[in-house]
Amino acid sequence: MSDSEFSGKVAIVTGAAMGIGQAVAELMAERGARVAIVDRDEVPAKEVAEALTRRGFEARAITTDVSVAAQVADCIAEVIDAWGQINIVSNNAGIARYGTVETTTESEWDEVIDINLKSVYLVCHQAIPHLKKTRGTIVNMASVQSFATQRSVAAYTTGKHAMIGLTRSMALDFAEYGVRVNAVAPGSVNTPMLRWAISLDDDPEGLTQTIRNMHPLGRIAEPSEIAEVVLFLASPKASFVTGSTIVADGGLLLPISGAPKDG
Repeated sequence: MSDSEFSGKVAIVTGAAMGIGQAVAELMAERGARVAIVDRDEVPAKEVAEALTRRGFEARAITTDVSVAAQVADCIAEVIDAWGQINIVSNNAGIARYGTVETTTESEWDEVIDINLKSVYLVCHQAIPHLKKTRGTIVNMASVQSFATQRSVAAYTTGKHAMIGLTRSMALDFAEYGVRVNAVAPGSVNTPMLRWAISLDDDPEGLTQTIRNMHPLGRIAEPSEIAEVVLFLASPKASFVTGSTIVADGGLLLPISGAPKDG
């Protein structure tokens, strides 16, 4: 059984086949929403939707490459055909590629920006006319790398910095219609993306511990913890919040770089 927090609402969740997107989709369904599981990976998206359906929730998988305009238009049309409205959009689709501006190829740059940033424009471009009718809400998945960076992530950090600007721009443009737009900026989260990045290191266990230690709370977040922040922003509890980014990073951005732990 679900509670009624999002009863009667329709949520589109991108990047919903795994990681934070999956956690958001599951929590939305558990709290009463009808959820579109949107992802370019067909099999895991269907598995997520089918698992929710078996539990008595209303979900459907829509295979979509959210960096392709025509596919996004078809996705939004399918949601409207099925459920007649859109109340919530949760943009989570994202990839990481390592490289500086010097070493990143044009195709790698385009891939990261298209999936991490352009997709948000494409989804919102199609969804906002429907969100204006429902006074709906958008929650974008940013990152601590929207505010800081590390070496060799030029494309990724560019996209995440731009995400904040896009979030604020949309919040201002559509506030008069009652549409709220916010973002969440996580630190390190236990997702397939993070595990993939760790696996590239010569000492994965050592790197995992290093990442834990970088966060003052001493651990890596679980996707469900970030999903709770997304749902707060999507809910009436955040009815006067728009254009904001909640940093959910376990304190990662707090220390002064290079400062000693004591004194």
